[in-house]
Amino acid sequence: MGKRQVVIGMLGTQLDAGTGPGRWEKWRPTVALAMYEDLLVDRLELISDERRYAAMAECVAQDIVQTSPETAVRRHDMHLADPWDFETVYATLHDFLRGYDFQPDDEDYYVHITTGSHVAQICWFLLAESRHFPGRLLQTSPPRKQGVGGGDAGYYSIIDLDLSRYDAIAQRFAQQSLEDRALLKSGIATLNPAFNTMIEQIETVATRSKAPMLLMGPTGAGKSQLAKRVFELKKLKHQLPGRFVEVNCATLRGDGAMSTLFGHIRGAYTGATSDRAGLLRSAHQGLLFLDEIGELGQDEQAMLLRALEEKRFFPAGGDKEVESDFQLIAGTNRDLQDAVDQGRFREDLLARLNLWTYHLPGLAQRLEDIEPNLDFELERWSSEQRQRVTFNKEARQRYMSFATGGEARWAGNFRDLSASVMRMATLATAGRIQLDLVDEEIERLRRQWRVVQAPSVLHGLVEDEAALDMFDRVQLETVIEVCRRSKTLSAAGRELFAASRAQRSSTNDADRIRKYLARFGIDWASIPARDLPAVRPA
Repeated sequence: MGKRQVVIGMLGTQLDAGTGPGRWEKWRPTVALAMYEDLLVDRLELISDERRYAAMAECVAQDIVQTSPETAVRRHDMHLADPWDFETVYATLHDFLRGYDFQPDDEDYYVHITTGSHVAQICWFLLAESRHFPGRLLQTSPPRKQGVGGGDAGYYSIIDLDLSRYDAIAQRFAQQSLEDRALLKSGIATLNPAFNTMIEQIETVATRSKAPMLLMGPTGAGKSQLAKRVFELKKLKHQLPGRFVEVNCATLRGDGAMSTLFGHIRGAYTGATSDRAGLLRSAHQGLLFLDEIGELGQDEQAMLLRALEEKRFFPAGGDKEVESDFQLIAGTNRDLQDAVDQGRFREDLLARLNLWTYHLPGLAQRLEDIEPNLDFELERWSSEQRQRVTFNKEARQRYMSFATGGEARWAGNFRDLSASVMRMATLATAGRIQLDLVDEEIERLRRQWRVVQAPSVLHGLVEDEAALDMFDRVQLETVIEVCRRSKTLSAAGRELFAASRAQRSSTNDADRIRKYLARFGIDWASIPARDLPAVRPA
């Protein structure tokens, strides 16, 4: 035996009206519930205002029993002082459901949303969607022609708010999510799995949360660009009506830092000749991106924490609080936990920022994404300059071989790539980047990275650094660093071989290091000391 079918519905004071014989020629949605051949209603819970509509409710109940003797009708008195007041209607229906004895193991429940005010229909929807009502929505509609022969129940449909049941809707949501993620990636078809997984979560968080977000990563990894894309995504979904406001905290110093962020009143300090709103107020109902947040001073950190928690703060020199409700995204290329340990960053502020933290990898960690970003930058340049520029086949192969090889440092990450493409596109002849132009650009990048990067600890000690395998390089650099801070070979050996020397019957740590260095043509005396006046061989 199947479950009993139970419908909860409100009396339609207009649609269900009628007392004479002519009422049977009229479509009455509540009575029609008992007339569908493929929907047997075992019980109808009829809600009405018995003070005003008792006679109508009694007539509807009798007509239902006459139409479907198997249907039991239970009437519930519900008085709504104002059926168009959302708060009152929701609270009343909520209390009704809370006191109802639901038996989902034995009964299936539906709420009839055709009758009742529009406010009541919205409330039923919200109560069903939030599972306060453990059932589905039932919607009825009149026949195409009323009054012809009478007795036509019209049509009904059942709405299940589990959207995963609807393939078309599920596909639409999935497609929308893909489009949202593409927006966050600037439309670039990135291939790095870790980066794509991160973007997928950011897309979810961005549309569901207003909490601060912390973007970590090296300079040029795309933190600012991603923050702008998060803002654009939220703007498209009508979640942020305000502006996108960006500031690099490394540029803020002294009184100017407090004024730039929190504003000031006239006369707050020398030069403050008029009131200033400040960036936090400019970002009201928008998104504030504070890049390099680790550079903020302690006072600014304290003020920012209060602004995040209470949505209000004092402008510099002011004694009256101002309000600003903004969403914060912070960026940093530092380890903020180290800054906390060193007393340079507030632990409570980091805790507030650390709910959603994402590490953006540098370009060197996303080699598979160089090619799609190369195409993106080239297309962007062509669009901005209204001039189509492309690589020839050999030139593109040469550039990609260098860009993804071990020689390319990408010290400035995506900024380096963008600048590189801009140079080649600008110098291209007749819209084609040829092999000679690529070779010129590669040499320019080599020179740039040699200047930008600090010299390797192996510089001047190994004749051909480039010939070293990465395994040998990492190990040798560690040994050289220990030797630089040790006064003797024996002292360096004691540190390097601390674990294994206890297992040997005799030790000659100095000799072990001397032989290891000799493999690479390095003599102990040639290694420069670090912060020591002289180095003597053991």
